[in-house]
This record gives sequence, C-alpha cells and structure tokens, in this order.
Amino acid sequence: MSTTPTTPRIAIVGAGPGGLVCARVLQQHGLPVTVFERETDPDSRSQGGTLDIHEDTGQVALRAAGLLDRFLALSRPEGQEWRMYDRHATLIRHDRAGEGDLSRPEIDRGRLRALLLDSLAPGTVRWGHPVESVTPLAHGAVRLHHHDGTAEDFDLVVGADGAWSRVRPALSDAQPAYAGVTMVEALFDDVDDRHPGIARLVGHGTMSAKAGRRSLFLQRNSNGHVRAYFSFRGPQDWHAGLDLADTEAVRARLLAQYRGWHESLLDVLRDNEGGFTNRPMFVLPVPHTWQRVPGITLLGDAAHLMPPAGVGANLALLDGAELAQAVIGHRTVDEALDAYESVMLPRAVDNAQTAQQMLATLMPDTDSDEAAFPDTLWPVDTVPDSGSAQAS
Repeated sequence: MSTTPTTPRIAIVGAGPGGLVCARVLQQHGLPVTVFERETDPDSRSQGGTLDIHEDTGQVALRAAGLLDRFLALSRPEGQEWRMYDRHATLIRHDRAGEGDLSRPEIDRGRLRALLLDSLAPGTVRWGHPVESVTPLAHGAVRLHHHDGTAEDFDLVVGADGAWSRVRPALSDAQPAYAGVTMVEALFDDVDDRHPGIARLVGHGTMSAKAGRRSLFLQRNSNGHVRAYFSFRGPQDWHAGLDLADTEAVRARLLAQYRGWHESLLDVLRDNEGGFTNRPMFVLPVPHTWQRVPGITLLGDAAHLMPPAGVGANLALLDGAELAQAVIGHRTVDEALDAYESVMLPRAVDNAQTAQQMLATLMPDTDSDEAAFPDTLWPVDTVPDSGSAQAS
C-alpha cells in the first residue's frame, strides 16, 4: 500500500460542478488543491441549461461544501413544474411542486458554477491549462502531462473532465459510444414577450411532448430564456448531406421528421433564435469499473457517463463531496480511494441501468404513439461537455 505526505498534492482535472465542489470541501478542511481547466476563463463559453438539484444527492454535496443556503437563495423552486403533452398538444400530465417543496429546485448551470468558483481560494483554478494525459509513477505518485509539454507530479489526480476525459485512459480502456439518440438544441430569449405560445407551453419549468421515437423538451432558464431539445432515435449521421450551419436546411429536415405534430409544437422549430446545435448522446459501458491505479480516480461523467436522466450533475456533485471527505478522513490516498470507489462505483451502476431503462421507454425502437411516459420524469441536463456532446 502506498503512503502519502501529511498534506497530499492534489490535482483536479476539470472545473465542472463535481470537480469544483471537491476542491471546495478540500479547502474547507485546509487541504490545498489545484484545478486544471481547458477553458481560458469562466466566461469563455455558455455553460448550458438548467439543472434540478436533488435533496438526496446534489443538495447533500452542497451542504457538505457549506453552500446549501446560498444555492437555495439562487435557485428556482417554481422550476419544478412539469407539463407533458402528446404530439397533438393535448396536456396529459401536469406536475407542480407544493408550497415550500425544495426537493428539486432548478438553477442555471452558469449560476451554479459561479457559486462554486466564488467559494474557492483565489488562484485555485488554472484556466487555459488543458491536460493531455496522466502517468502512474513509483510509490503511488502520478505525473500530470499538460498540453504544452510540461508536467507536474501529484499524490492524487482526479479526473473530473467529463465524457471525453483525458484521465480515464490511465484507468480504463472504455470509450463513450453513441446511444442511438440525438438531441438538437434551439434557443429562445424573452419568451414571455416575444414567444408567448412557447411561454404557455413551458410554464415555469419543463415541458415535454413525445410520439414514438421522437420527443420535444422545453426548459425555462432564468431571465426569460428557454432551451428546446428535439430528441429522436436514429443514426448518428442523421444529418448526412446536410450543412449543420445552414439553419434553414436543418429546420426543414427537422420539420419533416416531426410532420404530423400540432402546429403549436412545430412553432418551436420555426421560431428559434439563431441556429441549431447537434448533440448526439454518448454513454459509457455499464458497468464501468477499473482496477485500482494508485493516486488516480474519476468522478461524474468521466466515471459514469449515462443518458441524461436528471442525475448526471447530481451524481457528479455527490461524487466530488464524498471523494473530498474520504481524502480528509483517511490516513493515505489509497485508503481514501478504497472508501470512495466502494460506494461510488455501485451507485453509478444502479443509476446508469435506470437511465438506460428510461431511455428505452422514452425512445423506443418502434414509432408508435402508445409508449407511455415513465413514472419517473426525465429532466434533460445536457451541456456541451456532457454525455450528449460530440467528441472534440
């Protein structure tokens, strides 16, 4: 068994929610940590849509980080509303949170990330530092190789770098595979004034409609912003012969796919602001496990990339907090990773299997309108570096 110094040298690769909450909990307990992030600054790209943060996972992590009250002040409890329609725009189910219900309040991804970043010591995140790979060394140390050819040694390297993790190959040969479902994203601004029909459909939270292998989701974000996701089962190259930058051509292709849907739903395709973003969905094998490599572990999508069933970000947050607590509570890094992975890996398998079952229910191989919505709702939590993203 390897041993570590009293204060281990810790690197986290990836400044997503899981990596940042891990860094926050470590710093709360006096452990220094460095987060390496490919993005050049916190505002270099949009962080994606909204997240429902669950009281038994994501909120547990935020409480451990001492940030739960600040999160609740920023969150949108009214965003827990969910409306479900058929393709004829007939409302078939309408769920609303009760008074004081904080079981799954929504928050924009960008606001959650800003909350976590603001909680860290200045200089914790090294922006514009993409990691190329990691290499195990003798005595449990790990060498982290930067994209610019430089390298640094650590006692613990945490891969929190999402679907296309650069840390994962040190533990596993697994690669994300196309799940057979693609999402195409569209955006709307100032919906209450400029798109009142969409505002009526989505309400305060999320709206979904489905028929056979095709679904539509609308998610209300803050400040009158709505994201739409057209989801369908089919080949990854569904757009063959189509220039994805040609907005009108993509619109025409999608309108053909959704032919027969109610005009109010097709208006979501007709009226979006700007273009469309193609997001094929990728998943890791289930189960995804690995033999222990001293000083290296994974969290979030890097460890358990699964269909977006509303649990991905929540599990990443919980992974990050529990990993930090394991490091704090154990004498060596090896002991900490034993404790962390013995809980995280079985939990990930259970959630990934459930997410796969939900995907099969929502996106069947047949094109019948009779497939029902599952009792457990399916919040879309896709972002550019999540399981629905394309390989870069």
